[in-house]
Amino acid sequence: MQYVPLGNTGETVSQMCLGTMMFGDRCDEAESDRILATAMDAGVNFVDTAWSYMEGRTEEILGRILKGRRDKLFVVTKVTKSTDGAWIRQSIDESLARLQLDYVDLYLIHWPRPHMRPVEMMEALNDVVKAGKARYVGCSNFPAWLLAHCNAIAQREGWAPLVCNQVPYNLIERGIEVEVLPQAVAEKIAITTYRPLLMGVLAGKYGAGETIPEDSRGATDPRVPAWLEKFGAGLVRFNQFAAERGLHPAQLAIAWVRHTPGVTAPIVGVSSQRQLQSSLGAFDVELTEEEYKQLADMFDAAVKEESGGSYPSLRRSFELVTN
Repeated sequence: MQYVPLGNTGETVSQMCLGTMMFGDRCDEAESDRILATAMDAGVNFVDTAWSYMEGRTEEILGRILKGRRDKLFVVTKVTKSTDGAWIRQSIDESLARLQLDYVDLYLIHWPRPHMRPVEMMEALNDVVKAGKARYVGCSNFPAWLLAHCNAIAQREGWAPLVCNQVPYNLIERGIEVEVLPQAVAEKIAITTYRPLLMGVLAGKYGAGETIPEDSRGATDPRVPAWLEKFGAGLVRFNQFAAERGLHPAQLAIAWVRHTPGVTAPIVGVSSQRQLQSSLGAFDVELTEEEYKQLADMFDAAVKEESGGSYPSLRRSFELVTN
C-alpha cells in the first residue's frame, strides 16, 4: 500500500480509503470486523463513515470494532441533514458518542443545501476544531466555486479551512474533471472519490441485457439498468481489456481512478472480506498514460459543453497555475 499527502494538512494517508457504508446493511458486525482487520493488515489507515449510513448504526458498529485500533487510523465522518451551525455542533457530539471516540480526524459537510449560510457553517466547523472534536474539516459534493467561497470566508475570519472534498468519480461519472480536480491541485485540496465501481457496473457484476440479481444494489436503483443500457458496448470492451491483462474489472476501474491527477484516494466500500481482498489488488496496478487514455475513451463519458473560445479546456486544465 502506498501513502499520499492529505492535501496541505501535513498528514499522510493510505492511497485506499475504506468505505463503511455496507457495515450493518449488507454485512453484519462480525464481517465488518474482518473487513477492517484485512484492510489494516494490507496497510490501509484511512476509514470513512457517516451518520446517514443506516441512520447511525454504521457508526455504532465502527465504534465497537475500532477498539484497540484507533491510534492506527485516520477516521472520517460526516454531518448530514443540515448545514446549520447548531446542527453541526450537535451532530459531531452524536457521532462521537456512536463511534466511542473523543475526536475524529476529519469532519465533512455531507451535501450542500439550498439557502445554506456559509458564514454560520464555517464558524460552527471552526468551533468543532477549536473544541478538539475534529482535527480537520472538509466537505462532500461541493462544486469548486462553493468550496472556494467557503475557504475565502475561513481565511478572512482566521477559521479552519475545508481541506478535503469527497466526490463521486469513475470512468462514467466524470463531472469533477471540470474545475474540481484542477482546483484541488492548485489549492492542495484533498480529493477522496466514492463510487469508483459505479454500484458494481464497472466490477463485472452485471452484463448488458442480463437479468439483474434480486439481492444486488442494481435491483433497487434505477440508475444501474440505465447505465447498463447506455454503456453496454463500452463495458464489453472494458471487461475484455481487464481480462487481457489478467485483472478483475474492479481492479482496473479503481486503478484508473487512482491514476487520475488530483485524486488523493478512492473510497472502496465492500460487503465482504472476499470483495476487499480482490479490490486491494487495484493498488498494485500501474497504468501507462496510453492505457489510461484508452480506458477513458471507452465510454465517451467526458463532460461535453458548448462554450466560446478555449473555455472548456481551461476549466479542465492542470497547467494554468505553477505550484
